[in-house]
Amino acid sequence: MKINFKIGLLITGLAILASCTDLIDPALENIQNKERLRERPDMVQGLLLNAYLRIPTNSFSFSEVATDDAVTNDLTSGLLNVATGQWASNYNPLEQWTNAQSAIQYLNEMLAEVANTEYASNPNVNQMFIDRMTGETYGLRALFMYHLLRTHGGIAGGELLGVPVFQESQTVNSDFNIPRATFAECLQQLYGDIDRAMELLPMDYRNISNEEVLPARYSAMEVQTGEYNRVFGDDAKQLLSGRIAQAIKAQAALLAASPAFNLDNDPSKWIDAATFAGEMLNDIGGVSGLDPDGVTWFSNISMIDNLGAGDNPSEVLWRGSVGGTTNDLETEHFPPTLFGNGRVNPTQNLVDAFPMANGYPISNNSSGYSPDAPYSGRDPRLSQFIVVNGSTAGPSGVVINTALDSDTNDGLNKVETSTRTGYYMRKLLRQDVNLDPVANTGQRHLQPRIRYTEIFLIYAEAANEAWGPTSASSFGFSAYDVIKAIRQRAGIGTENGDEYLESIRNDQAAMRQLIRNERRLELSFEGFRFWDLRRWDLDLTETARGMSIVNQNQFNEINVENRVYRDHMIYGPIPYSEMLKFSALQQNTGW
Repeated sequence: MKINFKIGLLITGLAILASCTDLIDPALENIQNKERLRERPDMVQGLLLNAYLRIPTNSFSFSEVATDDAVTNDLTSGLLNVATGQWASNYNPLEQWTNAQSAIQYLNEMLAEVANTEYASNPNVNQMFIDRMTGETYGLRALFMYHLLRTHGGIAGGELLGVPVFQESQTVNSDFNIPRATFAECLQQLYGDIDRAMELLPMDYRNISNEEVLPARYSAMEVQTGEYNRVFGDDAKQLLSGRIAQAIKAQAALLAASPAFNLDNDPSKWIDAATFAGEMLNDIGGVSGLDPDGVTWFSNISMIDNLGAGDNPSEVLWRGSVGGTTNDLETEHFPPTLFGNGRVNPTQNLVDAFPMANGYPISNNSSGYSPDAPYSGRDPRLSQFIVVNGSTAGPSGVVINTALDSDTNDGLNKVETSTRTGYYMRKLLRQDVNLDPVANTGQRHLQPRIRYTEIFLIYAEAANEAWGPTSASSFGFSAYDVIKAIRQRAGIGTENGDEYLESIRNDQAAMRQLIRNERRLELSFEGFRFWDLRRWDLDLTETARGMSIVNQNQFNEINVENRVYRDHMIYGPIPYSEMLKFSALQQNTGW
């Protein structure tokens, strides 16, 4: 009995010891070294997926609340702190350094490993998978470089600098303490990555029905249509394509040509931006390719609800997932009487930027604008994008009273979720969402990463600077043509032939201001204004204003929020934590 008891203790002890060993030493399955990684194509592709998940435009930033376009009633907002004087190198809610550099590290690892794994037993299919994922990786690396340059590029030591360039994955033995490359060097790295991506990727992912349209390299490999479709067909829609890579190149070129980043006003940079955008627009028929329903892309209910898997409306080049039925946007931004938090409040500054329907700015003597009826006869986009006093909203068409003496919580500064400016945001929101707790319903939403209207506006801005307002260069359409089409689509100047546009059609400076204003309106609340003001090197300190209404007929402009920026803040800072770690880094001047 004693012997059996001792044997039992021994067995129990060994079992406990074995379990402790398992507890202390991770199981083999959890140690994914490179050899095991290469045996798991899904894990290699996970490197690429990690970068997709980090794309900054996967959600709306609402950085407009740090500009003259909007304020927020969320008094804990980091963007409010940025706008009111707390922006610093150790406090930067807009920082992209960590996110983008992490994505680039994953992408560099992907480039090192993508060809070391078998993705399909068919050699042709396997090679096409390698080509596609390599192309995606280069395109995504360029995308993250663009966001790094936009967010952290700036002048240091009298020189325009970008960020450190890492073309290989870093290990614990790598030297991380390297200086920032020049802005020009970073841009060339970005362009090179785009060119590599476009060599490997189709312009669009789609099924083909015959081998005559195969790319030459795959014809030489005797690839079959079914094999091609497996890799580059409909199932790959919404992955980064050659056309998306083109768009990233145009975005980066516009940044590089802009006053804050084009210190010697090199005209060739404007030509580059116009050329990259123009080539894209030629592929969709030029100005005739402008989506007639593109203004209301966010509320085209039938289109959104019936959008097929991976498909885009003609306005959208690249988007995230449409997803299921949600109401998050409406919960955040509907007025209080619709059970929303009213977070983003458009300013009077932005409202004033909408012209009259006849095309004249409201400050022009020919506009017909009346301060006593400030919302009458205006650009139709005003009512499509902004809830003004007396607008109807929500699934039952409730009248929204934003007046100071409103008898609802929608009124000016009534409660913490009320408007601070006299306006609520309508754009991006679906009015058929019901937030009533008794009958709560959600709807599908479109989340674009790149819209074609942005490409049209890139072309208009760059072409005006490169060749003047009416020169079509080799593309067959001019900056003037683009702006005319955009305004016609919006319903501007339909009865008078857009007299204002015609009056400035040969004035480059006036056209520049009009293009910038059209960009402000068309891309409002989509995260552009904050960056546009900076790349244009414009005044950042315009006070955010609102409208106080009494008795429904007394309109008084009010100051809502001061903007506290200093001149050097046209560029963002290098994170303070990075400056502490790496002596080779130079901080942008003023930070």
